[in-house]
Amino acid sequence: MLKMACCGSCVCSRCCCRDGEIRTPEELTILGETREDEDEILPRKDYESLDYDRCINEPYVEVLEGLDNKKAKKYEAVKWILVFAIGVSTGLIGVFVDFFVHLFTQVKFKLVGSSVEECSENGCLALSLLELLAFNMAFVFIASVLVLIEPVAAGSGIPEIKSYLNGVKIPGIVRLRTFVCKAVGVLFAVAGGLFVGKEGPMIHSGAIVGAGLSQFQSITFKKIHFQFPYFRSDRDKRDFVSAGAAAGVAAAFGAPIGGTLFSLEEGCSFWNQALTWKVVRRWAGKSPNHLLFCSMSATFTLNFFRSGINYSKWGSFQLPGLLNFGEFKCLDGDKQCHLWTAVDLAFFVLMGLVGGLLGALFNCVNKRLAKYRMRNVHPKAKFIRVLESLLVCMVTTVVVFMASMTLGECRDLTSPVDNSTAVPVTNEDVNSTIRQFFCTNKTYNDMATLFFNPQEIAIYQLFHQDATFSPVTLSLFFVLYFLLSCWTYGVSVPSGLFVPSLLCGASLGRLVANVLKMNLGMHIYSGTFALIGAAAFLGGVVRMTISLTVILIESTNEITYGLPIMITLMVAKWTGDFFNKGIYDIHIHLRGVPLLEWETEVEMDKLTASDIMEPNLTYVYPHTRVQSLVSILRTTVYHAFPVVTENRDNEKEFMKGNILISNNIRFKKTSVLTRAGEQRRRCQSMKSYPSSELRNVCDERPGTEPADEGRDILQQMLERRHVPYPNLYPDQSPSEEWSMEERFRPLTFHGLILRSQLVNLLIRGVCYTENQSSASQPRLSYAEMTEDYPRFPDIHDLDLALLNPRMIVDVTPYMNPSPYTVSPNTHVSQVFNLFRTMGLRHLPVVNAVGEIVGIITRHNLTHEYLMAKLRQHYITI
Repeated sequence: MLKMACCGSCVCSRCCCRDGEIRTPEELTILGETREDEDEILPRKDYESLDYDRCINEPYVEVLEGLDNKKAKKYEAVKWILVFAIGVSTGLIGVFVDFFVHLFTQVKFKLVGSSVEECSENGCLALSLLELLAFNMAFVFIASVLVLIEPVAAGSGIPEIKSYLNGVKIPGIVRLRTFVCKAVGVLFAVAGGLFVGKEGPMIHSGAIVGAGLSQFQSITFKKIHFQFPYFRSDRDKRDFVSAGAAAGVAAAFGAPIGGTLFSLEEGCSFWNQALTWKVVRRWAGKSPNHLLFCSMSATFTLNFFRSGINYSKWGSFQLPGLLNFGEFKCLDGDKQCHLWTAVDLAFFVLMGLVGGLLGALFNCVNKRLAKYRMRNVHPKAKFIRVLESLLVCMVTTVVVFMASMTLGECRDLTSPVDNSTAVPVTNEDVNSTIRQFFCTNKTYNDMATLFFNPQEIAIYQLFHQDATFSPVTLSLFFVLYFLLSCWTYGVSVPSGLFVPSLLCGASLGRLVANVLKMNLGMHIYSGTFALIGAAAFLGGVVRMTISLTVILIESTNEITYGLPIMITLMVAKWTGDFFNKGIYDIHIHLRGVPLLEWETEVEMDKLTASDIMEPNLTYVYPHTRVQSLVSILRTTVYHAFPVVTENRDNEKEFMKGNILISNNIRFKKTSVLTRAGEQRRRCQSMKSYPSSELRNVCDERPGTEPADEGRDILQQMLERRHVPYPNLYPDQSPSEEWSMEERFRPLTFHGLILRSQLVNLLIRGVCYTENQSSASQPRLSYAEMTEDYPRFPDIHDLDLALLNPRMIVDVTPYMNPSPYTVSPNTHVSQVFNLFRTMGLRHLPVVNAVGEIVGIITRHNLTHEYLMAKLRQHYITI
């Protein structure tokens, strides 16, 4: 199978490339390979897709027939209850993480602060640095060890959740063990002083809660298993994961509507992103009401508990999210103050442009770091990852301490307030957040005030305190934070990127405000420019528009910021997209995940379904022997198989000369695409190149002798069953014996059956003997077919001694008789839209006379695969 992967469109097993073989660029293009981006070649992994399309087989039809209005309302009620439970659970997780982060950070800063104050006079600052290092490295060590237990818990989890909602199954992404390592690890990573946020992991944690609660079982703890008859499919589970992700955003930012839009914009397949800018409409397939209700539940729960814990006022609802931007308002009586004016929009556009450029630079540097880690760190022993995390922690701690000690400015506590200032620096504000490290009693250190506070407090200071940070301090802080946060994102700890990006951008925006006020004498509101700077940089990094606009509006509780935030994010996205993709898309690409974008490029319509489909099919017959099914399942890795019958004899019944008649529509036989004809066309394009190997790849071989008429027809079908598949028996490759027509004989398509369904039938003994009718075969209900979800048994777990290889399995009751299909002449854009919007995993290609000629999967629609086929198309014409 590994060798076949390098053959491209080749059929014969002997055409596989040899080790160290050198091909011409033309041959590499024909074979679907390219070396244009050789430095992009990284360790890859084959990812599976989710079975989002419903299998409308007989057991499922029986369920539908027994469904009345009462049962339908019960089903909907259970769904609403589960959505509410997911939201509440996600909110409680946010309370847990926030409480312990606050506790650990408070203890650390209190002890280190006391040490710094004492050592500033006694000259023992090195001891203070060692104390800070001990705290930070101990916390980061715990976080990194948790990631060793479950590697999927590393990072923010947003790329993995985005891939999952796109239809890609990421192993272990929604496991209970991943959740524990993520939730506990992120609080230690944040408390350890790393430049990471807890908002991204909150989204991942919410998604895991959505996946787990809806299934009422745990793979990690097998005893946690309830007989819950609902939501036993990838389709339902994926919907709840989407609701959980929305709840995570809502809990992180106190933005329920933003959480709903985040789930729709970043994850779903049905959302029309272009149309959303113009009109809001209901999403077909899943109501946004469930997402919004789940987000509201998470926000309500988090707000209730945090307000009660922090202010001892239960039910006051003063803290809607983990990250609060505070209230933006002018002082009473200050008539010159405005949050923003029309003149400021020009500066916002420029800030969006700069934010896009800086975001593109951030993504470029982080991409190179990620590729270096994949090549040089991840292949080594696991403890190397822990050492890297500790190295990043040590460097970050030393830089923070030394920058605060040597680069910070000592500023007066009673800094005068400009007339254009919106919010003055009151004693209450200053005393709770300022840091007087390395300064006299009547002054404070502005650099230490930013570095030695939690990131949320630092953002609040940049948004609302005026005349407290010098331009030099803001510039140095931005550069240091930019470099260290870029280095940190990707190490083996749970880490979010939202808060570091907001803080980095806020410092840049505040710097712009200081320059405009001091040098140009403009009357501007500094907090607005800090907010726009934060939005510009975050938008340049993540490239989100709709959901991020609403999240920032809800976080500021100021609707008038809608227009400037939207304009800034759009400019930042367009600018950044000119250079590279968003940070999450970059990491998805580096992992080799076959993510499908919203739509294909216009030039892809030069291709049709026949150009990108896979004609080498592995199929089953409606009635197939057990030995044949076992052979297929044990020698292939495909997850769906067409159910077909050979129609060579039946074709004669409706043939008249050179004309095929079907449904009163006449077709010329030569115009009907067949599998053999399509493969011959592909091979002819290879023969035009000088390589003797490529010329002889598809030379036809003499056909086999006709089978004896007296032999058992079923036995003949079983023997011919393996003809198109040389990879089933590598030692007996049929390429020397069969012609193109024999290898690609006509097959009438009847439906699709999944691997999990075939294994289930074999394990449960669903079969009949030759001397019996197929009606005697045992029948399985829908509950029995889905009982083992989501971990269906594997064919290798099957005890072959319990099976009679001569028994026959009737697969027709369990196959999907009406899957989505396309014509070979369907343009790629139509194929892509159907596949993307319907959440398909397999798309059969059926010709005009009902014969299956190929099948399309997610890998056939990736950008890289389509580009390779387009290059081949240009060379062929």
